[in-house]
Amino acid sequence: MKWIQKNITKIIAFIFLMLIAFVWIIPLLWSILTSLKSEVEMQTIGYKFLPIQWTLQNYIEVLADTVSAPIAKWFLNSMVISISHTALMVVVASMAAYAYARLEFKGKNILFWFLMATMMFPSIINLIPLYKIVDILGWVDNPLAVIVPGLGGVFNIYLIRQFLLGIPKELDEAARIDGASELQIYTRIILPLAKPVLTVVALFSFTGSWNDFLWPSIVFNSIDKMPLTPGLRLLQGVYDIEIAHLMASAVISIIPTFVLYLVAQKYFLEGLSASSGVKG
Repeated sequence: MKWIQKNITKIIAFIFLMLIAFVWIIPLLWSILTSLKSEVEMQTIGYKFLPIQWTLQNYIEVLADTVSAPIAKWFLNSMVISISHTALMVVVASMAAYAYARLEFKGKNILFWFLMATMMFPSIINLIPLYKIVDILGWVDNPLAVIVPGLGGVFNIYLIRQFLLGIPKELDEAARIDGASELQIYTRIILPLAKPVLTVVALFSFTGSWNDFLWPSIVFNSIDKMPLTPGLRLLQGVYDIEIAHLMASAVISIIPTFVLYLVAQKYFLEGLSASSGVKG
């Protein structure tokens, strides 16, 4: 009894978190289990949480379609787009953050907080001018239209900058005394130390690019060039009331982000805790 009274706050927090986890995981489990049911079972028996007869036929059929809904092609397109965007984002954001955190130049603070102010505007107001720019560059219906524009993400620059401010500048000065250039300091000292926050940025960038729906739906016209997320919208016309097929397609779409988080969750948590504890 004394132990319960002493840890009542922890017990309440644990119960609350378990309830939240339960609310989040039930729809995911329902989607996975529905994708493993046959369409006949879905339409005749009605709602049952567990399949009566387990089957992978839905996955086989949606992956075999290469004409009306080429999910395998969409999946490959999304992988190419998301990996390219993530790699470029880490490079661009880390270099910009390095300049704002470690270098001294005129107007640095004014320029940085001006960039921060742009986060106050909703991104949807940029759709028309951004489309005009992409059209002028000839990138409509091209992967570059979804890879390049997002590289100016201000939040990622801010996140890395805050982390870099916590790294002692004495390391830079010692390296300069030894004759190291700014590029060498950036690549050999800063980047290895910033690995946790760079992992967080990479995860955010990959999931953001993978799950993006609106912008790819605007700039892609060809079905075979679409990434997976906007392509899933077309499945409602292809499979109509075939719920199990739709669920199989949805489960396929979440696999990369789920696996990526499982692999990188250690660095993800380290990056979040480290960056949140650094004062700008």
